[in-house]
Amino acid sequence: MLSVKSLYKEYENQPLLEGVSFDIQKGETICLLGRSGSGKSTLLRIIAGIEAPESGDVYWNNQNLKDIPVHKRQFGFMFQDYALFPHKNVFENVAFGLKMQNLPFDLIEEKVNLVLDKVKMQKFRHRQVADLSGGEKQRVALARALAPEPRLLMLDEPLGALDRNLREQLMDELRLLLHESNIPAIYVTHDQEEAFTIGDRLVLLNEGRIIQNATPEDVYQNPKNAWVAKFIGLSNLLEGVIQSIQPLRVITKSGDFSIQTGLPKNVKLGDPVILLLRPDALTLNDEKMNQFQAHILDDVFLGNQWRVKLRMGDMEFSFLVDEPISIGSIIKISIDPKRINLLQAEK
Repeated sequence: MLSVKSLYKEYENQPLLEGVSFDIQKGETICLLGRSGSGKSTLLRIIAGIEAPESGDVYWNNQNLKDIPVHKRQFGFMFQDYALFPHKNVFENVAFGLKMQNLPFDLIEEKVNLVLDKVKMQKFRHRQVADLSGGEKQRVALARALAPEPRLLMLDEPLGALDRNLREQLMDELRLLLHESNIPAIYVTHDQEEAFTIGDRLVLLNEGRIIQNATPEDVYQNPKNAWVAKFIGLSNLLEGVIQSIQPLRVITKSGDFSIQTGLPKNVKLGDPVILLLRPDALTLNDEKMNQFQAHILDDVFLGNQWRVKLRMGDMEFSFLVDEPISIGSIIKISIDPKRINLLQAEK
C-alpha cells in the first residue's frame, strides 16, 4: 500500500538517508529500528509530508505523494511526547481530528466512544489531560491518531517516555490494537524488545541505510552482518578465516570451529569471516566437535535459565544454560556446530 523508493536526505550537508526503499502491505506493522541519529524519525516525517527529501519518492497505491500536502495524505501520526492539548479533556483531544473533517457531532461522538473503548479509556472521557498518568496519555494519543480512521498510522517512539513495567504492558496492547485495526503502521523505535514484540517486519537502519529488512524471527536467526547481531543483543562474535569448505572449518584465535550452517554468499576458502556463537550454543556434553576449555567468570539466575559468562582463550562470551555452573571453575565445554552463524566480514 505504501512504497518508499530511493529516498535521499541531507542534514547540514551530510547524508542522513541514502537510497532508502521499502514497501508496506495492508494490515502490516513494520518497525523502523536503529540508534538515535540513524534517520528513523526523518524518514517518518518525509512519509508524513512534514519534510521533503532531496530525491526519491513516496507512493500510496501507486500514487506519487510528492505534491500531496500533509492534511490530505490521511495518515495518522503519534509523537513521542503525545502532543496532546493540555486545555482540552480526553474526549475533546480525541475528537479534534474528526472536527477538522467537519463531521456531524453525533458521528464524532460515536467514533470517539468507539476508539476510547478500544484503548480502555472510556471512563476517562471527561478527565483533563493534565490529570492523566503517562500510560493514560499514551492511550489518549493513540485513540486520537486512530479516530479519523487513517490510511496509514505512524508512531514515533510512542513508549519512550514510560517506565519499563508500563512499557511491557502497553507493548502487548499496542500489537493487538494495530492488528485489530488492520491499518498498516510504521513504528519507530531504538528498542529491540519493542520492535520484536510489535513488528510483523523489521527494517534495520544504520547511518542512513537499510541493513536488513525481514521478519523478527529471520533477523534473530539470520542476522545479515555483525552490526545487526550486536544491535539485537547477540554479542558472541569472533573473527576467523575459512580453513576448509568441506567440511566447513574456521580458524580463530580462540581455536578452530566446525560449522554446519553453511557459507555466506560469495565467501570462499581463505576469506575472513565473523562467527556468531548463538546464546544457546554451549553444551556440557562430551561432543566430538568444537571442544574447548573455559574459565567461568559469572553465573546469573534469570528465572528459568542461567546466563553464564566465560573466558575461552583470551575472549569472553555469554551463554544461556539450564543448570548453574560454579563461578571460578575451569571446565570442558562444546559449541554446537549447528548453533554458529557465519557472517561476512565487513570490508
